[in-house]
Amino acid sequence: MGDPAFREKPQLHYAGDFTWNSMSGRSVRLRSVPIQSLSELERARLQEVAFYQLQQDCDLSCQITIPKDGQKRKKSLRKKLDSLGKEKNKDREFIPQAFGMPLSQVIANDRAYKLKQDLQRDEQKDASDFVASLLPFGSKRQNKELSSSNSSLSSTSETPNESTSPNTPEPAPRARRRGAMSVDSITDLDDNQSRLLEALQLSLPAEAQSKKEKARDKKLSLNPIYRQVPRLVDSCCQHLEKHGLQTVGIFRVGSSKKRVRQLREEFDRGVDVSLEEEHSVHDVAALLKEFLRDMPDPLLTRELYTAFINTLLLEPEEQLGALQLLIYLLPPCNCDTLHRLLQFLSIVARHANDNVSKDGQEVTGNKMTSLNLATIFGPNLLHKQKSSDKEFSVQSSARAEESTAIIAVVQKMIENYETLFMVPPDLQNEVLVSLLQTDPDVVDYLLRRKASQSSTSSVPPAAATGQACPHCPAGVFTPGHGGTS
Repeated sequence: MGDPAFREKPQLHYAGDFTWNSMSGRSVRLRSVPIQSLSELERARLQEVAFYQLQQDCDLSCQITIPKDGQKRKKSLRKKLDSLGKEKNKDREFIPQAFGMPLSQVIANDRAYKLKQDLQRDEQKDASDFVASLLPFGSKRQNKELSSSNSSLSSTSETPNESTSPNTPEPAPRARRRGAMSVDSITDLDDNQSRLLEALQLSLPAEAQSKKEKARDKKLSLNPIYRQVPRLVDSCCQHLEKHGLQTVGIFRVGSSKKRVRQLREEFDRGVDVSLEEEHSVHDVAALLKEFLRDMPDPLLTRELYTAFINTLLLEPEEQLGALQLLIYLLPPCNCDTLHRLLQFLSIVARHANDNVSKDGQEVTGNKMTSLNLATIFGPNLLHKQKSSDKEFSVQSSARAEESTAIIAVVQKMIENYETLFMVPPDLQNEVLVSLLQTDPDVVDYLLRRKASQSSTSSVPPAAATGQACPHCPAGVFTPGHGGTS
């Protein structure tokens, strides 16, 4: 009958023009997609592809390294979650959950808290189900006497049953993941011949200890990883988008130190903080700035500090492409958090100027242009190290020059954030070619998912054919210029 591998390989191949033929014979043409829609495995390979392109095509006049995950730890995040769940708070000292922590640990703490909430909901559901199971026996004896109490009890027991699926442990994570197809384990796949797929499970943020590529790949998921944005960052952005867009001088006006400290302590203790309308937008804005300022490693990482600054040395038409590749190098948690932040800052900047509403009313702008926002957030997002006041005074002129560069880089990111987080077909193609060398069935599964995603959305011609927009840098697809947003 021949070798099974020999029968598979001719059916799966790259046909050119960013088009692949899957094992089932289906033709799949790659299109520009958001980086968050890629699987964990694809994002890891994309880092390597971007690293190679930066070295080959971009002269940034500095050494470039792929940043690590931020935590120097022996335990994996999954083990960390398990140990956190087993610890008892009674005999344990208070440990911050958000501020001054590595970003990946903040996200792990958020997940541990959510896991605890889900377990409590499951326990309440089990208790209500138990009560509901006893009701028929009581109602048989005294239908008339207990009719009112039975109806009230049954109504409480029916409520959790209506939301059974969101509370069950397995479907919940799957529902939160992007992509039309989802695989948590090998049993979900039609084809399970690959060695790699035996160990592919839903995983937490990828660990950066990858001496052996195959050993690392076996730990990575074939699914888009859950958006890794700290609860605090997302809550602050949502609150300010809802209540602060018309606030003049947001991020510049002073806040209440006492109220900010109280909010900070609540987030640090893992409390489920709900930011409501009564919370001052200035307090929430100060809280967001404090979180970014206190991160042990800046969001854009120290390893890439010089590389980000040196993008300004390139020709203007090349700068955006280099920034895009550098963003691909960031750990997924940094990349996702940066996307959420830039998305929010872009919305704030769009409300900077005064305008007239649909009903003819004058709406005051917040005066926070992309330049003003970059001036405020730039030093928190991109820096070498936190320095003392003495160092600041000694190197003030050099720092002023660097500060101007930082502001220019962050301003460009705010103004082009939609483009920067898209992955064009040529880079996706490089990722698939890399995976094809070792695991063709993995590529086949990824192609089937891409085909499923494409069938549920309309694709502009330029993006579908992989043709770059003539107005955009090479490899970059700008929304409105023929790419997808």
